[in-house]
Amino acid sequence: MARLAGFAAAALMITAGSAAGCTAEPSTGGSAPTVSAPGASTGSDSGSGKGLAVETVASGLTHPWEVGFLPDGRMLVTQRPGKISLVADGRVTDLDADLTDVVARGEGGLMGLVVQGENRFTTCHNTAQDVRLVTWELTGTTAKRVADPLLAGLPANPSGRHSGCRLALDRDGTILAGTGDTARAAVSQDRSSLGGKVLRIDPESGQATVYTYGHRNVQGVAVREDGMIFTAEHGPDVDDEVNVLREGANYGWDPSRGGTVGGYNEEVPMTDLERFPDAVRAVWSSGRPTEALSDAVFLSGERWGDLDGVLAVTALKGSKLLLFTVTPEGGVHSVAVPPELDDTFGRLRGAELGPDGALYVTTSNGTDDKVLKLTPR
Repeated sequence: MARLAGFAAAALMITAGSAAGCTAEPSTGGSAPTVSAPGASTGSDSGSGKGLAVETVASGLTHPWEVGFLPDGRMLVTQRPGKISLVADGRVTDLDADLTDVVARGEGGLMGLVVQGENRFTTCHNTAQDVRLVTWELTGTTAKRVADPLLAGLPANPSGRHSGCRLALDRDGTILAGTGDTARAAVSQDRSSLGGKVLRIDPESGQATVYTYGHRNVQGVAVREDGMIFTAEHGPDVDDEVNVLREGANYGWDPSRGGTVGGYNEEVPMTDLERFPDAVRAVWSSGRPTEALSDAVFLSGERWGDLDGVLAVTALKGSKLLLFTVTPEGGVHSVAVPPELDDTFGRLRGAELGPDGALYVTTSNGTDDKVLKLTPR
């Protein structure tokens, strides 16, 4: 797997830990490299040594949350206020779809999306009662609910806070769903709750199993070609995390401190190793300030050169793209920030690799939001 050898002088780079070659073994619970927020570091360049080309492929959107590609190359985009759009040949067409039960408030609304075939896709959204997944069938520009819901009953906060809702497909077609703790103290450690978890969901039956727990608000889920699953997660005012998932493991978020603290106490560690000695440490932590990590996807293909195999993570508050060089064992070797997306397009939300091998990223500024196409120059 490539190690960013071609990075030279145009993007910020941070080595993880005190040595550039350090790795982490999250499956053993060993120590993980922790770095301060990207920004104070040496320079570096993108893949080919010539940077990234950025092209706007859609605009005029409102908080586009997720991008998915149909087999014919057309793009589906969810917009948080409650709209699904189809992007083809430079045109944006809003689908005829019943989204009347979407409640868009605060962080919540119409969010995650995965495409599951020629004309079928699943979305995740807030309603007045819960967060739920719905599967749709697309005919022309009309989307009809065919599994309504595929899964219901995910906890929701009336304010929309910590709604999670990031979806990804595992290699066997299972839906992976990152869920939020809904800003309720006991949810993450409650194994009977679907909040503060990563779920595995059967795409036909909707049956869900808890894959990992003890999460605050998982916003990115990425599956590497070897099957290793990485997540990007929001911290409170410190320690956004990149994690590697291990089935059945606890990731240590517990603002209730075992039910001993009232309210939603966010002064606890993101990974509370004192209370949970076996909790899995993050492979990367932002320290202060946080970046508000959002979506995550692996770059793949020869066109990416030295960036082939790099984990691309978008950031909302940080208004940047972070490129993580990861080891075969799942440790973070280094982090780079391409200058082309360093506070140049505002808040960045969604990230998806297209069938053409390009990286597609959405902005989340609230007005005239865009879908950007990124390719190495």
